[in-house]
Amino acid sequence: MPRLTNIPKPGRLIRWLTPSLLDVFFCALLFGFFTQPHGIGSLLSDGDTGWHIRTGELVLRSGSIPESDPFSFSLPRQTWFAWEWLADVAFALLWVWRGLAGVAVFSACMLGLAATALLARLLRQGSGLWIGLAVALAAVSASSIHYLARPHVFSILFYTFALWLVAEDRDRNGPLVWVAVPITALWVNLHGGFVAWLVTLGLLVVECATRRAWHSARRYCLLALLCALASLANPHGWRLHVHVAGYLNSSWIMDHVSEFQSPLIRSESMIVFAILLLAAVSLVSRADRFSGVLVLFWGFLALRSARHIPFFAIVAAPVVASAAANCWSRLAARAPRRAPVRVFWDLAGEFGSGPRVSLWLPAVAMLAILTASGASFPADRFPVRAVERNLPQLTPGEATPRILTSDQWADYLIYRLYPRQRVFFDGRSDFFGPAIGADYRKLMSARGEWRAVLERYGFELALLPRDWALSTMLELEPAWQRIYEDPVSVLYARRSGAATQCHREPTDERTAAVRGVQLP
Repeated sequence: MPRLTNIPKPGRLIRWLTPSLLDVFFCALLFGFFTQPHGIGSLLSDGDTGWHIRTGELVLRSGSIPESDPFSFSLPRQTWFAWEWLADVAFALLWVWRGLAGVAVFSACMLGLAATALLARLLRQGSGLWIGLAVALAAVSASSIHYLARPHVFSILFYTFALWLVAEDRDRNGPLVWVAVPITALWVNLHGGFVAWLVTLGLLVVECATRRAWHSARRYCLLALLCALASLANPHGWRLHVHVAGYLNSSWIMDHVSEFQSPLIRSESMIVFAILLLAAVSLVSRADRFSGVLVLFWGFLALRSARHIPFFAIVAAPVVASAAANCWSRLAARAPRRAPVRVFWDLAGEFGSGPRVSLWLPAVAMLAILTASGASFPADRFPVRAVERNLPQLTPGEATPRILTSDQWADYLIYRLYPRQRVFFDGRSDFFGPAIGADYRKLMSARGEWRAVLERYGFELALLPRDWALSTMLELEPAWQRIYEDPVSVLYARRSGAATQCHREPTDERTAAVRGVQLP
């Protein structure tokens, strides 16, 4: 009888089948927050998910990446960088398989996996179970402001793993750090956050050079060079880097797109962010120089733009956890053996040692996606009822009318009505630019030459949030008539020879929370 080889030892097999602390943490995040109805709804509270799904469908249908705009009537067939095309394809495949719920739960799994990886790193550095859990959960809470079913979930996951690879390599050089090169080649096709990784490597090289650690400087300079070359493995080559740089430095986007604005310290998650920021900055002098540089770098960017808070939380968590663990260990060392401070510290070290995952983690993630159902764009944030009730007006059989709506709602219309309908201005702020963006803001606020802009683009319908100033102004315009309203939206049509029946649903004081471009 031939001898069997490569059979796992019983002990190793049991470890793979036995749930671990990290598995429990992942499951707790997934089922305790993400898979609750409100949690899934919050992941779909940004309309960009809609056009990402439709872009992925275009790639799958045509077998090529779109190079010109397919979604708008304001800039038809203009050059467009579909720079998140691979994430779009993933979302489209998930949508075909499990619908919007599949896209949302998959995004939740990516975010949960990133949080689990962060906790594993904290445990590996000796933070202990209690401190590691507390700091990891604080990072999750602070980052939740940007927890959305969009391609940036890949960047949150990859940046967490990439920083962990570098941290392990700085403690002890090994071959694993070079895995970052193929990760970068994949990352560049998923989301523009790969730029954050290249900048981080540049900061690491500079830090090594300033302390004359020439061996480390050469090693990480080579890593940075290889990752930079790997980032050219995208359909646009170096032009993508130029485009992303222009996008991140666009004064119009920085001034008018809400997620690029400074965070408002009002909600619970933002209070947690503020505490994490104060704690991390106060501990910079106690951290190693590179970690301190990252805390200051991302802390500054997070104060300028709320979208950078997740990256700040990733770099701040190890600094805060390490300082807290050092303080507790000193107290435990001076305490009697049976003192609570020492007992709990010993338990924290015992339970948090040797962090690992088992097959339970991917099994639970797959089960969550397979059983996902019932998720949709929130009806209190998007014109769900208005679209359903007015499909004949929005997508008539003859010539398609031009619709004015908000950028977030345009994303939803792309999801619901493309290719039967095109939009004026959607969430792709890097594509439309300041010229059309300025026209859009005039229409939002009904200021300046808004009537001339309305005529110039030939709008025939206006599907507006109830809290828009333009909603009030069109009520006074003799050329326009309200044909539908509900608690979220109002639909106006340009008057023609025949009167249009007005459908009205009961209204209340709720209004749509419009994200995206802000009112002046």
